[in-house]
Order: sequence, then structure tokens, then C-alpha cells
Amino acid sequence: MGSRPVPVPIMAELKKYVSGLDAEQEKIFNDNFSRYRWVKIRQKLGLDDFKFHDLRKTFGSVLAQNGVSTAVTQKLLEHSSPDLTNKVYTNVDPVLRDAVDQIPVGDWL
Repeated sequence: MGSRPVPVPIMAELKKYVSGLDAEQEKIFNDNFSRYRWVKIRQKLGLDDFKFHDLRKTFGSVLAQNGVSTAVTQKLLEHSSPDLTNKVYTNVDPVLRDAVDQIPVGDWL
């Protein structure tokens, strides 16, 4: 399970949304966001197959790729187990994985 890249138009819409939030708000995305606002953003941008959970996976992967510890990533994602964090959210970027898979290792052995 890898993370999907977040399309630029979605990032622009999310930046608008976040900039309008109260600084004291504990969570950026609440249940109402995912039920109503997220659907409208996806429809507006023609990205109906882009799931909200893809943002979470991207966030976890970006944290890992930038050296954030598993413990901190686990806390931010509210996981009960570091194993889940490591298994699902710290996968290598699929583009990098594809590049490595192209190396003809068998020819060298």
C-alpha cells in the first residue's frame, strides 16, 4: 500500500480551507469536512476517485521520508501500534520503488 501523490488543485483548495480555520481548532479535518466539503472539492476538480484517506497516507509517508521518527508519526496519526505506522504509512515512494525494480541485478550476479 503506497501513497498517492496529492494533485496540485487539491492542495490549493486545502490551503484555502486551512487558512480560514480558527487557530485554536484542535483538528484540521472534522467529520463534517470529510462528509461535505471534501466531496465538493473532489467534484469541483473532477477527482472523484481521490479518497480522503489518500491525504492521510501521503502525510504519513512524507513524515517518514523526511526523517520523522515512527513514534512521532504514530502519535500524529493516532495509531495504537508503531507496527501499523511502519507497515502502512512509511512505504517507499512508488516511483523510487519502480526505479529500483528496473535495475538488472540478475545480469550482475
